[in-house]
Amino acid sequence: MTAREAYDLSNGEGLMACPRCDALHVEEELTSGETARCVRCDTVLAKPRSGAFGQLIALSFTSMVLLLGAVFFPFLEISRMGFGNATSLFGVAMAFADGILLPLVLAVMVMIVGLPVLRAFLLVYTLVPLAQGRAPHRHAATAFRWSETMRPWSMAEIFVIGTAVALIKVAGLATIHLGPAFWAFCALILVNAASRGFMCQTTIWDAIEDAGLPTDGREMVEDPTA
Repeated sequence: MTAREAYDLSNGEGLMACPRCDALHVEEELTSGETARCVRCDTVLAKPRSGAFGQLIALSFTSMVLLLGAVFFPFLEISRMGFGNATSLFGVAMAFADGILLPLVLAVMVMIVGLPVLRAFLLVYTLVPLAQGRAPHRHAATAFRWSETMRPWSMAEIFVIGTAVALIKVAGLATIHLGPAFWAFCALILVNAASRGFMCQTTIWDAIEDAGLPTDGREMVEDPTA
């Protein structure tokens, strides 16, 4: 962040807007453990944590491992009258690969597997150099911006909730055994919650800015006095 006096109202440099109420605040340097809150609505603006970059990298790798395992391990087994069948998400996708439901299957796989894996990779790409005290990669700002853009579209949690509701309705018709892939998705929910707890977007953007990379296009704003 910048010094208290170093801000420019013409282009917003040195200022921070609250994401909830849009109140403007002057950026200040925070030490680990300090919290910056909006003076109007008390929303947390920045909360740097010591070692948070390393913890986010570890959680991102954990997410990728859980998601890849969830695709190929058995998701559930349904049995009735001595007959049973177990399948994985990959097996379901292959079963509908030649039907009219192929676009829907692809969309579901992208939402629950593809986007979370890509988002975790983008976070690792952005944070590894910062955690090691090195200059960020050339496209770190773009990678982190895309990872934040994809956050609402990573629907692993919604998939687990929808599956649980469906299984409750099917439970009266057959015996259901949950496989390791289902529990991997449940573990993924906890990992994502922990990641959100350690995440401070402001600290990451500041680290990228301190390295000299443009982050928000402020350098493209024309001087109104010119």
